[in-house]
Amino acid sequence: FAERLGFMQLAPERALVMGSLAGDLPGLDNATHAAPGDFDEELPFPGGPYDFIAGFETLATVNDLPAALLHMRCALAEGGVAMASLVGAGSLANLRRAMIAAEPDRPSPRMHPLVDNRAATALLERAGFRRFVVDSRQLAVAYRSLDRLVADLRDQALGNQLVRVSPPLGRAALERARAAFLGHADDHGRVVESFEILTLTGWKA
Repeated sequence: FAERLGFMQLAPERALVMGSLAGDLPGLDNATHAAPGDFDEELPFPGGPYDFIAGFETLATVNDLPAALLHMRCALAEGGVAMASLVGAGSLANLRRAMIAAEPDRPSPRMHPLVDNRAATALLERAGFRRFVVDSRQLAVAYRSLDRLVADLRDQALGNQLVRVSPPLGRAALERARAAFLGHADDHGRVVESFEILTLTGWKA
């Protein structure tokens, strides 16, 4: 986000930063900050209009992503810019395989649905942004155990956000998941998990 802001030479007078866990963005000293849970992204945004809105993973697990993007656009002033980052559909392939191996006959929904680049582009158009672009970058992280990966996801508030939570895995199913995960380990016992980070940028007419 910081590099993108510098490249675009944005100097917004009114900005809203949602869900930033990494501190303030440069050049946004007077921005309004909202932590996850401060307000519902699926309802009209309070306090607008804003020249710039940034969302860090706040849209990844909303129930109605099209509505959230629409409200984000409506909260912008004319010519305003919205940017949001979220984990994309190309993420956590090894974890998904492990969950299927844990319950091969009837797998339970344990991971929130994720959008891909094409779907994100279509959603920005549907929300009414005049111009829009979706960028994707890959982040590779090595793990020595399934448990460490799950702990990291929970620390980043990326655990199961489904309303109807599936029952916990039994001991046998958990061991199958661990074994399936480590089945993709390299010679050093590390499983490289991939995270696709999507950055959505939209301009209001």
